[in-house]
Amino acid sequence: MGDPRRQKKKFVTPKRPFDTERFEQELQSIGSYGLRNKKELWRHRTDLSRYRRTARNLLALPESERKLMESELINKLARLGILTGEPVLDSVLDLTLENMLERRLQTLVFRKGFACSMYHARQLVTHGHISISGSRVNTPSRIIKVDEEERLEYSRRSPLRDDSHPARIAASDIARRVVPDSDSMDHMDTGEREPRPGDDKDKQDAGSNE
Repeated sequence: MGDPRRQKKKFVTPKRPFDTERFEQELQSIGSYGLRNKKELWRHRTDLSRYRRTARNLLALPESERKLMESELINKLARLGILTGEPVLDSVLDLTLENMLERRLQTLVFRKGFACSMYHARQLVTHGHISISGSRVNTPSRIIKVDEEERLEYSRRSPLRDDSHPARIAASDIARRVVPDSDSMDHMDTGEREPRPGDDKDKQDAGSNE
């Protein structure tokens, strides 16, 4: 047994420490998902590599021997929401890092409209404003299960439970801007647009000129 004060690394560093293309991809992912540093990104990438390696090892086995372990792996990833639909073992090999990052608590808090941005979502989680089934969760990188996703809410003692809180109003406004309503989408599909306040005046001016 190792020293409990010296924990093992939970991530694997890149083999090529200096790679411009990888640098750009990592910085883009960090900015898009509001990560604190590259260690968080590497940890999720290591977990993804472990799932893919397990899938490759199972594919090398006869179908009769891998049946039980295959179902365990697929069911686990389906419970986490990483695999959707009717997944098979080959679907594990098609997973990307974005599939992992989309299941983070921080990401789901923003996607559900609890926060104004990814970084605001991280602040809400770390400050104890988010809970699952009434229990506060302050780990932004936690992978949320599918059944836990529906139980996400503001914590009981959080002032954000008040609908009139400025942060709630700002988050709802941003959510409406990011996800347009169905009426506006119908106008876009039919080639029409919503009338603007100055349209009637323009029509009157055009009629008088004629």
